[in-house]
Amino acid sequence: MTVLNIPNTLTLIRIVIVPLFVIALLYGYYRAALALFVVATLTDFLDGMIARKTGQKTPLGAFLDPLADKVILLTSFIIFAYLKWIPKWLVIIVISRDLILILGWVLLYIVYGTAKVEVLYLGKITIASQFILIVYTLTSINFGPYVPQLPFEAFVVVGLITTISGIQYIYRGLRPQHVQQ
Repeated sequence: MTVLNIPNTLTLIRIVIVPLFVIALLYGYYRAALALFVVATLTDFLDGMIARKTGQKTPLGAFLDPLADKVILLTSFIIFAYLKWIPKWLVIIVISRDLILILGWVLLYIVYGTAKVEVLYLGKITIASQFILIVYTLTSINFGPYVPQLPFEAFVVVGLITTISGIQYIYRGLRPQHVQQ
């Protein structure tokens, strides 16, 4: 099985899009930023689908795919807070969840010599809600009169989903089955 297959190439494209996305945002090219983010979202959808349907799952892809998601999402949340498009407290929740989960993974690896992470359904919903929030915000910025701004409750819902997902991962990580006998 080749490492640089189509799914992994799509994931790498998503990672390469991040600096272009940041440049577009910081220089006010919001339509380009929206287009880049949509392309990144599509590559996220396609890489997983192609990998599953063609049996092209690789350890590299299993590592890079969630990393690519985190890089583009965290970058988006930080810049959007800087631009005052989303509340800072939401950025703190998103970053804190991810840092806590990474720390937990590292601790499990140190203690048990392994740290297999089972992707949870709520984790997928969290990522999807964050992607949707970013796309909708960019769409609203670009097409303001035609697309209303998100109500405050939408940010609260994404924050709650993110928090509950983090708690679920922590609970799963602390369960005794991680102990190798």
